[in-house]
Amino acid sequence: MEVAVVEGLMQDYELSLQHVLWRIERLHQKKEVVTKRDEGIHRTTYGEMVPRINRLAGALKRLGVKPGDRVATLAWNTSRHLELYYAVPCMGAVLHTLNLRLFPQHLEFIVNDAEDKVLFVDQSLLPLLKPLAGKIPSIKTMVLIGDGAPAAMAGKDNGIADMLDYETLLAAESENYPWPKLSERMAAAMCYTSGTTGNPKGVVYSHRSQFIHTMGVLQGDSLGLTEKDALLPVVPMFHANSWGLPYAAGMAGTKVVFAGRFSADAKSIVEMAEQEEVTFLAGVPTVWIGLAAYLKESGKRLPKVRTVVCGGSAIPRSLMETMDGLGLRMLHAWGMTETSPLGSVARVPAGSDPDEELRLRLTQGRVGAGVEIRITDPVSGEELPWDGTAFGEIQVRGPWIARGYHNGYDPGKLTEDGWFRTGDVAKIDADGYIQIVDRTKDVIKSGGEWISSVELENAVMAHPKIVEAAVIGLPHPKWDERPVVYAVAKPEFKGQVTQEEVIEFLKDKVAKWWLPDEVRFIDEVPKTSVGKFDKKVLRASAVPISEGATQAVLATSSTSSGTTRSSPRSRSTLVTWCTSTPRR
Repeated sequence: MEVAVVEGLMQDYELSLQHVLWRIERLHQKKEVVTKRDEGIHRTTYGEMVPRINRLAGALKRLGVKPGDRVATLAWNTSRHLELYYAVPCMGAVLHTLNLRLFPQHLEFIVNDAEDKVLFVDQSLLPLLKPLAGKIPSIKTMVLIGDGAPAAMAGKDNGIADMLDYETLLAAESENYPWPKLSERMAAAMCYTSGTTGNPKGVVYSHRSQFIHTMGVLQGDSLGLTEKDALLPVVPMFHANSWGLPYAAGMAGTKVVFAGRFSADAKSIVEMAEQEEVTFLAGVPTVWIGLAAYLKESGKRLPKVRTVVCGGSAIPRSLMETMDGLGLRMLHAWGMTETSPLGSVARVPAGSDPDEELRLRLTQGRVGAGVEIRITDPVSGEELPWDGTAFGEIQVRGPWIARGYHNGYDPGKLTEDGWFRTGDVAKIDADGYIQIVDRTKDVIKSGGEWISSVELENAVMAHPKIVEAAVIGLPHPKWDERPVVYAVAKPEFKGQVTQEEVIEFLKDKVAKWWLPDEVRFIDEVPKTSVGKFDKKVLRASAVPISEGATQAVLATSSTSSGTTRSSPRSRSTLVTWCTSTPRR
């Protein structure tokens, strides 16, 4: 029998970023937006920004930008970049933030793939575009953003497009712009993946996804940003829309503090946080490693900071404990460009004892409200249980999860039943806490057993003399692959820590067959454009494992009872990737 559908009597209100713009204009106009510039601290308010946002939208229209056109930015975290965050999508165009740390060939590919029409660039970043002269024909106009006075290079020929000055452009427009009615399904912004394998791929966010993601960020059991906070996002505005924090701040009425081009400087971050009474910081682990070192060296503290959000890669236990000791509580989050990016947050349930609390904080937490998650066997595709033991690929679905890439790249990222394949490998416990084990391309297969490079890295970085460590698997004639550690000693211990010392330290912390064949000391672990360990660089330059290294390492793995594991378990007694684990 056919059942009649009864609709609710609610208004059909489009979920667009124009609502966030309305809120900063009508509710939060007095809230400050502070930027560190070369000439000093620049202060404005949301209320003062709104007329400029209107002028900017008018300027874009005069430049010929139409709904759906891509407008690119190559810029630091600044108030002017924030103006672009509002003006571009709210007029119906698509904000395309370019990663200033990418190689020129990747920038060239991204601009051409997106077919950007106008490019806004900070004058200090103009040299990055020199290799692209004559190679990005879709760009018809460039707008230079000066650091105070009008951009000195405006009007000069750079081989790409006409160069206009940002402030001059705005001055010619009206403070009243007739904002069009937008569909929530329209594209609002796009970001490209960092291109760790092959060319970067474009992720296109809709107004609807950005709106709902913003509400997800603001939830108390999520990041919990509020009107009472002062936010300093160290995560760049070109990386996954700065984790959605600019729009969340606008929705909530949060004061925003930008470090500009000084975001990589721990001293500047601390000074800005002190001066502006920052309560909320956000960035990747490498940022906090540097900040912790500066705080310990300088003796400074940041008592006003209540939350330090950390994402991008797993937090080493040693870093979280160090930050705890400095009075800075870290909040672990997981996500990716394709998840807008917030996927999960490690909030600890009430009643947890201290040891359990630390363990849970070190996980990637529980998936955010509105997103569903599962783990699957990458071979069979079968779903695996949430038992804290089985591990497989994370797959997610929800209103702010990508369903494809720009121009149809990599169509296999979506399963037949509509789940997004993340490429992250994890286990999930019975309470839903996610523990990232590795990336599918980084997990090490040794003698039929799987070794988590992430867990091994965190174990190495717990050594008191080690500041950074990356683990890769290198080919082995008998065991397929064996782990090799690339370690960076703390400055005061450089040249004073040995391979034997590190392996001895690991003996009671990881399984015997996880012990690395070699520990190679380097000055710095190479990083990707978003601050993650760049293991492809290590693999490209890696020399083979030394002959006899495995036997030498395994000979050190005797237990206190005198028994010795002579090798990783034989293939006949091993299971491969979770296949022996009971499934639902």
